[in-house]
Amino acid sequence: MKSDTPGNQLNGAEAMVRMLEAHGVRHIFGLCGDTTLPFYDALYRLDHGIEHILTRDERSAAYMADGYARVTRRPGICEGPSGGGATYILPGLVEANESSVPILSITSDVAVSSRGHYPLTELDQDGLMRPLTKWNTVINRSDMLPDAVRAAFRAMTTGRPGAAHLGFPIDVQRDQVDPDTVWAEPRHTTYPAFPSAPPEDDAAALLDALLSARFPAIVCGGGIVLSGGEAEFRRLVERLDIAVATTVSGQGSLPETHPNTVGVVGANGGVPATRELLEAADLVLFIGCRAGSVTTERWRVPARTTRVLHLDSDPQVIAASYRTEAAMVCDARLGLAALNRLLDCRDGASPGFGGAAAVAPAKARKWAAFRELAASPERPIRPERTIAALRAVLDDDAIVVADPGTPCPYVSAYYELRTAGRTLFSNRAHGALGYAMSAAMGAWVGSPERKVVALMGDGSFGFTCGEFETVVRCRMPITFIVFSNAVFGWINPSLTFGSKSLL
Repeated sequence: MKSDTPGNQLNGAEAMVRMLEAHGVRHIFGLCGDTTLPFYDALYRLDHGIEHILTRDERSAAYMADGYARVTRRPGICEGPSGGGATYILPGLVEANESSVPILSITSDVAVSSRGHYPLTELDQDGLMRPLTKWNTVINRSDMLPDAVRAAFRAMTTGRPGAAHLGFPIDVQRDQVDPDTVWAEPRHTTYPAFPSAPPEDDAAALLDALLSARFPAIVCGGGIVLSGGEAEFRRLVERLDIAVATTVSGQGSLPETHPNTVGVVGANGGVPATRELLEAADLVLFIGCRAGSVTTERWRVPARTTRVLHLDSDPQVIAASYRTEAAMVCDARLGLAALNRLLDCRDGASPGFGGAAAVAPAKARKWAAFRELAASPERPIRPERTIAALRAVLDDDAIVVADPGTPCPYVSAYYELRTAGRTLFSNRAHGALGYAMSAAMGAWVGSPERKVVALMGDGSFGFTCGEFETVVRCRMPITFIVFSNAVFGWINPSLTFGSKSLL
C-alpha cells in the first residue's frame, strides 16, 4: 500500500490529496505543469481512491468538472498549472459560478519566495480569480492549507452554490502540514449544504399574493433542480392547477409531458405560443430564477406592470429587475415545502387556476409547428429533424448536453423531457463555445451507467476537438453530434441557410 511520508508527516501536496479525499472527492480533471509536479507525485504515490483524468486543455478540465457536478450533486474538481494554465481555466470557473454549480479549481503557482523576482509564469492569481469566483485564495503557507480547503468546500456548497479557487505555490506543496489538521465537514461534500428555510411570515405573504391572482404562472430557473425540490414543486403545481414555464436551466423542474408545463420561455428556446401564455398571466412567480435578459426577452415578458413574486436563495436577485410584491429568500425545496404546509393548514379546497387548460392549446400550437419541420425531407437537414430522432431513440434518463449556439434553442424547445431532474443542460450563464464536448465527458464520468449525448455546432467543436484523444484514451462511450453550417451562424443568423444546418 502506498502511504504518506515517513513518520506520518505530510507535505502540502500530500495534505491536499488527503483533504480532497476527506471531502469525498473521487475524480479530478486537469492538466500537468512543472509547478504541479509535487501534487501529481502525491496523487501517484498515495492510496486515496481518487481518479485523475488528464485533459488536453485546462478550460476543458473546468467544463468537465461542471458537467460532473451537475449530474452527481457533488462538487467538481479541476486543476491546472501556473501562468497560462490559470488563465485557461477561467471560462469554466465563471460559467459554473454564474450557473450556481460548485466546482473547485486548484492552480499551482510559483514559489512564494520567488515572487517579485520575475520567475517564469508569475501571475497575480488572487486578483485574477477574485471577480470570477464565489470564494478564492492563494495558500501562502502550508499551515493554512487545511483551513483553506475547508473554506473552499464550505463556500461552494452553502447558500447559492458557486465556484472556488485555490492557488497552490510549489514551495507550499513541499512544506510540512500537521496531519492532525486534516479533516472535513461531511455536510460540505454535497450541495446544497445547510439549506435555509424561509421565515413563516414571508411564506404566508407570498402565498396570499399568489392566491389573489386571476391567472398566475410560474417561471422556474435552475434552483428547483439544484435543491432537489422537484417533488414539492409538483405537489404545489397540481394542487393549484397553475401554469408552469421554465428557463433552459430550469428544465427538469417538472416533466415537460406534464399537462401544466408549457416548456421553455425566453429568447433562447421559447416560441410564440409559450410567450403568449406568459403574457396572459396577471402574476408571475419566479422560482430559483434571476429573471435575466434571456428569460424575459430583455424584461419585456412579463411586462414591467405584471405583478411579480420571487423565491430564490440569493437575496441579490430579488427586485433586481422587477418591482416585487412578495419574496422568499430560501432554498427552493424548503420554500416550496413551506408553501405546501401552509396550504395543508388552510381550511377549504385549494383554488384551481386552470393552468392545464390554458397550457393545452399553447402546447398544441407549438408541437404542430415542430412536427411539420421535423418531418421535412429538406437538405440541408433541419435541426428539428435531428431533435425528433434523438427523442425517439434515447432513454428518458439519457443525459443531453448542448452548446449555447445553434443546438441550444432547438434542443431546449423541442427535446421534451419525460422525467424530472437533470437530464438536459447547457452553459447558459455566459454561453461560451466549447462547453458541450467537455461537460458531456464530465457527466459520463459522474454517471457512467447512463447514455450521454453532446450536441454542438462546428464552431464549438473546433474549440475542443483535441479532447477526442481523452475520450478515446478513457474509453468514454459518448455520442457527439455536430451541426455544421461552415460559419459561426448563431452570430450572424443570415448565414445559417435559413435556420437549417448541415449534419
